[in-house]
Amino acid sequence: MSPTKQSTVNVDLGGRVVTVPKGGLYDRFRMNTDLDEVARDPRVGNVDFFRQLPKIRVDSPIGETFTPNFYYRMSSVRLTMLARSRAIRSRLPAELAPLEVGPGVGLVSVMFFRYDVCDIDFYTEAAVGVAVRPARHGRLGFVDLLGALDTDHLESYVLSLPVNTDIAQVRGHDGYGFPKWVTDIDVDINPTRATARVADDTGATDLSLSVATPALTDYRSGERVSTLTSYTSRDGAWLSTLSQTNVLSAGTSLLPRGIELNTGSGRLSQDLKSLSPIKTVRLDVVTDGQLALHMPVPTSVPARG
Repeated sequence: MSPTKQSTVNVDLGGRVVTVPKGGLYDRFRMNTDLDEVARDPRVGNVDFFRQLPKIRVDSPIGETFTPNFYYRMSSVRLTMLARSRAIRSRLPAELAPLEVGPGVGLVSVMFFRYDVCDIDFYTEAAVGVAVRPARHGRLGFVDLLGALDTDHLESYVLSLPVNTDIAQVRGHDGYGFPKWVTDIDVDINPTRATARVADDTGATDLSLSVATPALTDYRSGERVSTLTSYTSRDGAWLSTLSQTNVLSAGTSLLPRGIELNTGSGRLSQDLKSLSPIKTVRLDVVTDGQLALHMPVPTSVPARG
């Protein structure tokens, strides 16, 4: 469930006007948030991870802003599935190729996120994406790759990335080039269960998930930091976006059972169905984490094989 609705103020992002919570972090700090104040929030506490990542001021399609975007308290759930490379290739731009874990088999993911304390205030998000082949990697074995999902620098292409606030949509779409739209998204992730529901354009269920949370392990800040590079294109140029996740409490299950994943007819479900997933091979639940999302930079992409 989202926080209680509060009064809002209008802000301009590169000529697009969006509303944000009055008195929220974005209203007060415009992305250059006071870490000492965040540290006093009982939901956050330790902000050492962010003190090592100084913000810089940059120009962007959404106007002048500070990067990285900091997520001080977040949670997430990810299902990693096998899918035929043929189906994945049909949804990738010509420049990209699927990361294969076996002959003709790649990886797709369904993810749900809840950002409780963030530079752009509370929001929720869902995603359907595929792992793509980095130029520097050879073929990885299936077992090796599943283990590497904890800490390796994976690379991805996102097909769908709906959010539930206007500022997250405008920043993500105009600033980063992600396929974002606004819809109702409920995400609840706790030590016993992770549930999520994404609504379609009519208010019906687009995609929903309910699964037991695996046994959790706690980590010191900085002990387990994973990175992800996502490719997007804008105005004919390729961009790469780096995100760094500081995992504080998480659980993993290989070949998980008891997953209730229900699809509808909305955009998120259509993208997932187009990938024809075969089997869920891994469940990752982060009940407590932090994240730094950097602004995209121009890049080249691995050649499609």
